[in-house]
Amino acid sequence: MAQDAASVRPSSGRSPDDMPTSFGFSTVGEGEKQGLVNDVFHKVAERYDIMNDLMSGGLHRVWKDAMVSVLAPPKTPASEWTLLDVAGGTGDVATKVVRRSNESVKAVVCDINNSMLNVGQDRATKAGLSELVRFSQGNAEDLPFPDKSFDAYTIAFGIRNVPDIPKALREAHRVLKRGGRFLCLEFSEVDVPMLDKVYDAFSFNAIPAMGKMVTGDGEPYRYLVESIRKFPHQEQFARMIREAGFERVTYRNYSGGIAALHTGWKY
Repeated sequence: MAQDAASVRPSSGRSPDDMPTSFGFSTVGEGEKQGLVNDVFHKVAERYDIMNDLMSGGLHRVWKDAMVSVLAPPKTPASEWTLLDVAGGTGDVATKVVRRSNESVKAVVCDINNSMLNVGQDRATKAGLSELVRFSQGNAEDLPFPDKSFDAYTIAFGIRNVPDIPKALREAHRVLKRGGRFLCLEFSEVDVPMLDKVYDAFSFNAIPAMGKMVTGDGEPYRYLVESIRKFPHQEQFARMIREAGFERVTYRNYSGGIAALHTGWKY
């Protein structure tokens, strides 16, 4: 039986301190979250875009296009500019950036989940981009790259699944060159009256049901919906980005705050 959204929303709010041990609305032991998250993405890797379509009504594609526009990758031939896209296993953001640059930049996709990376690698090969988009398995909390390696860092709908978000933000700062840019697109807190209630009802009731219909298992989708409600709201997350060392930190809401794009610079 479908649950009323108000009955399943947690009372604990969106405290950043809860993130390392929150698996959706459940509390798990220290060090357990990453394995549980990995299992979710092993299950949905082949249908990842469908998952995001269900959760955003297809708007994730528009929001990602907007993020790439804000990034504005260079279009200079033979550019040495390189993007790091973290938790981007299927390669959709990296592909958009490379295409937007007229294939003059390179991208590295880093994801902890090999199932997601396999999907992304296959897509890049079929798109003829295997020379421009490289895939690397790694943890956002401990990136396998030297200091000051990249001109830009993007992460889209992935950072809320990272157990130690402050550590991941510090790693983002570490691997960026001076003058490098950080961009994070994430589901966030709706700030339009009534839209929040409509969105809750859709999320908690419709998304798991549609996920079960499409994939045969609604539980990964239930976790993903719950994880959105546990993620820090816009001002909290902006503060965390500043604390990691970034400057000129700003954010913009999309679709009434259903998603938000956070940006910052490394100087």
